[in-house]
Amino acid sequence: MATNLEAPTATVAPPAADPAPLGLAGFALTTLLLSAANAGLLKTPGDLVWVGMAFFYGGLAQFAAGMWEFRNRNTFGATAFGSFGAFWMGLAIMIALQIVGRPLAAGSAVIFYGGNGTIWFLFAWALFTTYMFVASLRTNGAVALVFLLLALTFIALWLGALGDAAPGSGLTAVGGWLGLATALVAFYTSFAGVTNSTFGRVILPVFPFTRA
Repeated sequence: MATNLEAPTATVAPPAADPAPLGLAGFALTTLLLSAANAGLLKTPGDLVWVGMAFFYGGLAQFAAGMWEFRNRNTFGATAFGSFGAFWMGLAIMIALQIVGRPLAAGSAVIFYGGNGTIWFLFAWALFTTYMFVASLRTNGAVALVFLLLALTFIALWLGALGDAAPGSGLTAVGGWLGLATALVAFYTSFAGVTNSTFGRVILPVFPFTRA
């Protein structure tokens, strides 16, 4: 009786496409909207235009990008996108639970600052973002600048919360402007990633720190 002794053929799954441009775009757009509120640029007090984006673009889409980074064996990308995707979804649900059944009164703040919970929340994210900035120094200049500006954003917002500064005033406004700068750099980094990948060559530099 014949026996098939051939070893089974290993099937190698193709690598996933680079999810970083998606994760950066979701992060950038949502950060832009919330930072505009923190800087006092939104005309309508209590404007929550950023919350929907926090659930789905900065949140769900960015979190999915983090999971694809696991598939690509990118520890830094998986940690960054997974964490900040969860950050945006967590922040959005906090705001939704805060206002459910209680429509915002005219002149109410976009997001409340001051109080122990907010202070510790912002401090924890400032800490996380700072050590992620250190790790980013082995990626490229564009990503490192995103994390440097983001760390400064969280520190300013944390100090603003300590001083009970409302959106548009004090260090909370400073944090808003730093967040806007963070969003613009993140948009550029996303733009560079998707453009360079589509054209198959470097069109927009990201200034890598190490050779591929």
